[in-house]
Order: sequence, then structure tokens, then C-alpha cells
Amino acid sequence: MGDAPSEYKLYIYDIKGRHTYPVVLDNLEGLDYIPEYTKDYPDKPYENEDRISYISEPKWSSDGKHAVLDINANDYKDRWIVLLNLEKGTITNLNHQHDEAWIAGPGISSYGRSNLGWMPDNKNIWYMSEKTGYAHIYKTNISTKKTKALTSGTFEIYNPFISKDQSLWYFGANKNHPGDRQFYSMPIQGGKLKQLTEKTGRNDVTLSPDEQFMAILYSNSNTPTELYLKPNPQFNKSSESAKQITHSTTKAFNSYSWRTPENITYTASDGATVYAHVFQPKTEVKNNAAIVFVHGAGYLQNVHQWWSSYFREYMFHNLLVDNGYTVINIDYRGSAGYGRDWRTGIYRHMGGKDLSDQVDGVNYLVENYGIDKNKVGIYGGSYGGFITLMGMFNEADTFKAGAAIRSVGDWAAYNHGYTARILNTPTTDSLAYRKSSPIYFADGLKGDLLILHGMVDDNVHFQDMVRLSQRLIELEKHNWEMAIYPVERHGFVEPSSWTDEYTRIYNLFQKSLLGILPTD
Repeated sequence: MGDAPSEYKLYIYDIKGRHTYPVVLDNLEGLDYIPEYTKDYPDKPYENEDRISYISEPKWSSDGKHAVLDINANDYKDRWIVLLNLEKGTITNLNHQHDEAWIAGPGISSYGRSNLGWMPDNKNIWYMSEKTGYAHIYKTNISTKKTKALTSGTFEIYNPFISKDQSLWYFGANKNHPGDRQFYSMPIQGGKLKQLTEKTGRNDVTLSPDEQFMAILYSNSNTPTELYLKPNPQFNKSSESAKQITHSTTKAFNSYSWRTPENITYTASDGATVYAHVFQPKTEVKNNAAIVFVHGAGYLQNVHQWWSSYFREYMFHNLLVDNGYTVINIDYRGSAGYGRDWRTGIYRHMGGKDLSDQVDGVNYLVENYGIDKNKVGIYGGSYGGFITLMGMFNEADTFKAGAAIRSVGDWAAYNHGYTARILNTPTTDSLAYRKSSPIYFADGLKGDLLILHGMVDDNVHFQDMVRLSQRLIELEKHNWEMAIYPVERHGFVEPSSWTDEYTRIYNLFQKSLLGILPTD
């Protein structure tokens, strides 16, 4: 953390005149912005002399007459889309996006990965913005600067593109439910959305070259992704269903009755609605113990109705349920799919609302699912491991056992590109790092903690947990263990490592929550 900001400059080379001149960006709107959090440091001058970060390559109109640039600030709080004047090397502001926390969201990203282009008339550009709190498509006229929202609503748009005849938009959206991704078309100037896919889950569509057919990568909650083919309803009036082309699962996989989790919502302590999955055991084996799984990556969605990227954990949850546990998986504050306010709910305090959402989920299970409040465990990897540590240290009366996998112990030791968006930098916002890093709260440990980490982790470095283990030793904590995986990076590869990891986690919950000692 705390990398020196990179300096970006853009130059134009005049081929005929054989000389180079710079693009001047001094007139970007809000370039002199001072972040609101600096008010917490009245005696510390704020310095950021050049806020300009990544500058995209010019995006040209199809007639070659105009080009726009996508520019980001190095503190991640501003994004500018500007019209480039080639002759003078100057720019005209077209769209300025600002967020007190940080700019992001579907189709809105740094380093040239944003969704942006030209409308068919070459007079308007289109782009994504969270102006209303959800990621939607907008267009702006390059002459009048008049802006129009082409989509709107309390849902997100994903991967929009224009049809070959330039009469339609195509895109994915979670319009029906935050965890249901369908494929839509819409008139080029906005209007009614037409749903082109029908199966609940995730539908990732590739159109045939003539756009008459849709190749659909589809999955639901308990079935892995398969390829389907369907005529495009935009051109075909029949109601023909999608036809499955591939059958990838094995007989062994199909022989087990994989569970479809129950989709629930509950009210958090601050009144917010939280989405979650619950896996329930049969009454005859129910042990009244619960396990909270915390997904990683921070900005990721796991409470959805398609095959999870955490498929190993999904299988582990089925095993836990077979053995009487109730499992809950929560899209806590900071998760994707729920708009800007949910995305930035962790700003300046990771381990705040994202942790209280887990605690509120446990309380919901206790009140509605017959869970014994003294039999609750928590586990997760990466960001999920971080939340597990914060839970074991700061909510010790809620969680009796926790397994923290490849976890962050001190955010000042993590990478700049991810952390600076959420916590600013240690030199400018030390308070945010102090209240967000588990190593400062290790004294609160009461329950049984299992730390698991790969020695060659190339994301969350192994030294982070070495520091935390030394801190636990100094605090004379004895109710913790550490499993080290010498050949593993951040994402484990060896099957033996995965097997060892889940065996240790299962034995932890059996012993700590149920008093059952491992037999092997």
C-alpha cells in the first residue's frame, strides 16, 4: 500500500509537420477536489498535485472525425469522458463522474475496461454510469452536451453492445431479481426492454454472426454451466425453448442430489435488506449448529441463482448439511449486484457493516431456524478470511469457531490498486486502516481459530499471517492453530491441499461446536 502515483501523459504526433505536442488536461472538471475524509485530519495538509491517472487510447467515431478519451483519477474518486481536439491538443468535458468513495460498478472501471462507444449517428457517445445508484447506459451529445439515460431502474446493466444493423441494444440485466441474469434487447434510443432468455439463473449470450441465433452459457444454483442454443426471439416469433447442446457432468456427479439453496432476505441492524442463501438439513439429522460462509473478493456476488464460482465450497456445504449443519451464505455490504450504495458500504471501514451483516444473519437463523446461538461457526477465504478474523476478534460472542483461509491481517500490507479505493492510503487515512485491520483486534479472540495459508501466496502474502501469528503468541492466546501449505499460492491447485483444508475445517466445527473429536 501507498505506491507512488503513476504519472500519465498523452501526446499527439503530427505526421505531416513531424512534431509532437501534449494533450492539455488542465480544464478537467473537479481536478482540484479535496476528499471529504481529510476533514478527519485538520492538522495534516492534503497533497495530490497531479490527480490524473490512467488515460485511455482515443475512441474514434466510425466516420473518423471525432475521438473521446476515458480518464481516471489516481484517488479513484473521479472519471472523465472528454472530447479530444486534435489540432489544438485540448479537451472538452462531456461527462464527469464523481464518487466520494470510489468510482466503479458494472461497465465502469479503470485501465480501459469500461463500456463506452459511439452511437450510430456519430454525434453522441454512450457509456455506463451509476448516476442513479445503479449501473445504466447513458448517451451524451458531443456538441450540446445534452445527456439522456437510455435505461433506468433499481437493477444493473451488464455488457451492453449495439446490434449490427444499429437499431437495437443487447445486454444482460438482473431486472427480475438481483440473483437472476437475463439477456435483453431494447430500441437504440431507449424504450421497453424485451427479455430474450427465459431460464432463471445466469444466461451469458453470444449471438450468431447474423444475430438469428443465441448461444447461451446457462447454469442454475445446483447445475454447472452448459451450452444451449435458441433462435433469437427478436427475429423469430415462435416460443421455441433453448436446446441444451452439451452435457458435461459425470454419472458420479449426477448420482448425488445437489441442493438448491433457499433464497431469503432479512433486515440488517441498520434497516437494510440483506440477501442470503440458506442450506437446511433434514429434521432427523439437524444438530442446531450453523456455519456462515463468507465469499471472497469483496465486490463479488454469491447469493445468486446460477452455478457458483465457489463450487468447492458449495459441495462442502452439501456435506455439512448431510451432517446436520445449517449453512448461510450472505451477500454482505460491498457485494456486487445491488447498486452503488451497497458496493460502497465498506468505504473507510472494512469489517464494519460487512461484518455486522454476518452477525445479523446469525441472529436471523437463531430466531427463525432453531439454531443454538452457542453453536455458530464462520469460514471463508481471502476477503472471507479477513471477515472471519474480524468476526472471531470483534464478535467473539457470536462466533465460537472460525477458519480463516488466505486472509488479510493488515490492509497496509495488501496491494494498492484494490485497497486504496476503499481505505484511501495509510499516510492520508490512517484511521481507516487502524479500524479495518484484524491484527489490531487480535486480543478479542475467545473461540477456536484455524488459520490456513499458502506459503507462496502471490496475492495475500504469507508474511501477513506470520505477523498475525506472532501477535497471537505475544497476547498469550492458545486457542488457535495454523495450517501451512508450502506449495500453494492464493488459489490452491493440488487436490491434496484442498482435501486437507476442508478436512481440517470440518474437524474444527465438529470439535468446537459439537464436541465431537475426529476419528481419523
